Amino acid sequence: MRSQFRCSRDKNTPKGIVIRWLRKKDRDSAIRGEITRVYPRLWRYCVAICKSREDGGDLAQAACLRAIEKQDQFEPGTAFDKWIFTIAKRVWLNELRSQKVRRGSGLILVEDADLPDNKPSSETNIFAGEVLSEVMALPEAQRETVLLVYVEGFSYKDTAAILDIPIGTVMSRLAAARKTIASRFGEHGGVS
Repeated sequence: MRSQFRCSRDKNTPKGIVIRWLRKKDRDSAIRGEITRVYPRLWRYCVAICKSREDGGDLAQAACLRAIEKQDQFEPGTAFDKWIFTIAKRVWLNELRSQKVRRGSGLILVEDADLPDNKPSSETNIFAGEVLSEVMALPEAQRETVLLVYVEGFSYKDTAAILDIPIGTVMSRLAAARKTIASRFGEHGGVS
């Protein structure tokens, strides 16, 4: 039998590749390859929940290390990105519990957020910056839910699994976030 692994696209997993089966000795290289593929998205998620580029980078690295250490717990046939995002969330919560104080009340400046520049109009850039600022000002629970659903493209079900909350809570957080952002743009005469 040849020692290889097979990856395939899963229609239910946005941007995700599902590792279907692996031989044990190939698991390490497959996990490392998947970490490389998903790292930019993982980093963005970690920065958003930490509200700090430095802390977000540290969290992303810790999640990757934990994924490598716990690679035997990964179940072939499941979405790797969902698994590593769940690891990142748990590492973050463990850190918060150990410190007993939530850090960071500052926002990431739009200029520091590494938004991709695909040459949209200046009005689009301004509006995107305003929306990002409003999203980053949301309470942590709403902010991370918005990021997972609207930025990362996870389904409500997958988001609920990552955050370990009921689907109804995901929908409630998104509704509250939309209402908050819409009211803030309504106050400033922007788009509602």
